[in-house]
Amino acid sequence: MHIAMIGQKGMMSPNGGGIERHVTEISTRLAELGHTVTVYRRSWYPKDAISISLPSIPTKHLDTITHTFLATIHTLWRIRPEIIHYHGVGPALISWLPRLFSPRTKIITTFHCIDRAHEKWGVLARAFLMLGEWMAVIFAHETIVVSKTLETYVHTRYRQTPTYIPNGATLLTHTSTNALHHIGLESQSYILSVTRLIPHKGTLELISAWLALSTEARREKKLVIAGNGYHTDAYVHTLKKLAENDPDILFTGAQSGDTLRALYTHAYAFVHPSRSEGMPIAVLEAMGAGLPVLISDIPEHRELGSDPTHLVPLYHSNALLLALSRLIQENPARLKESGENNRLRAAAAYNWEHIVRDIALLYTKQVHSVNTRMSSFPSKSTS
Repeated sequence: MHIAMIGQKGMMSPNGGGIERHVTEISTRLAELGHTVTVYRRSWYPKDAISISLPSIPTKHLDTITHTFLATIHTLWRIRPEIIHYHGVGPALISWLPRLFSPRTKIITTFHCIDRAHEKWGVLARAFLMLGEWMAVIFAHETIVVSKTLETYVHTRYRQTPTYIPNGATLLTHTSTNALHHIGLESQSYILSVTRLIPHKGTLELISAWLALSTEARREKKLVIAGNGYHTDAYVHTLKKLAENDPDILFTGAQSGDTLRALYTHAYAFVHPSRSEGMPIAVLEAMGAGLPVLISDIPEHRELGSDPTHLVPLYHSNALLLALSRLIQENPARLKESGENNRLRAAAAYNWEHIVRDIALLYTKQVHSVNTRMSSFPSKSTS
């Protein structure tokens, strides 16, 4: 079976996010199962040995849609796969093209998150993203959602029954601390946040809470923030300006490979105060590394099944400050137990091998379906 992956920036790199990680994990495993996988990459994104590079208009509003359009044209006329898999509701805006011009091609769309809820978008962009949501569930032969929360959302809002297949986690084991020494860190000396530096991820609120912690309350811990912005230069500047006089806040930039693995496996704890998610791979990775995770109390986080005492209410004055203080002072045995439970949960519920098996079965079901005519969609079950 030949599958084309469209919508991601490319394969995973330090500049990638959750979708790039997701596409990399499933594409490599699908190839190992014997499938042919074509992954499209935006020309400005770091090169790799696998993906096909196509240009885009690299602006905040046009980067994704222009690349998705060109990738769709290329795959229809040059690749001609059995499956086109769109990642995200923005790219789903183009999913009508293959339904119209290549009715035998099966369209799968993964609904990764409710993008229009993200604060970086204006009114017009949110309107297009809402249209993309509708196309993601109407034009696709099958819509995948990565969380039960999104499953409920799609069913309630669009009266469609999507397929739940979550993101996964890699079970990380302790590595050498050499990579940490290069950035001035020691094992267990820091609280880690791995995140895209965009407003809804809550990094501004995290830094503000950290600044309010007294030196005594920090107990010689540092706050390490690993990640870059994405068309959010002004916001990133604000973050760094806010933190510039605090030596206990360290921005490492986006990390990958051994350095990222070391950051996860040697952290004291992980913190993720996001206001909007689909299913955050960064939190899953922290769970897979056996870390206690301090996360905002939103449905997508509650769904992960981590320690409920480490959920932080949103929009409650000083809630994050108090939660950080309690985390640092928490009994070490209690923290270890929480981390071990997270690791077991990640292994049981978010295993990449099981996830890819389910995706491959979904592809096979659609390829062998006889329902291909435009007049027949939506082909998903409704209620």
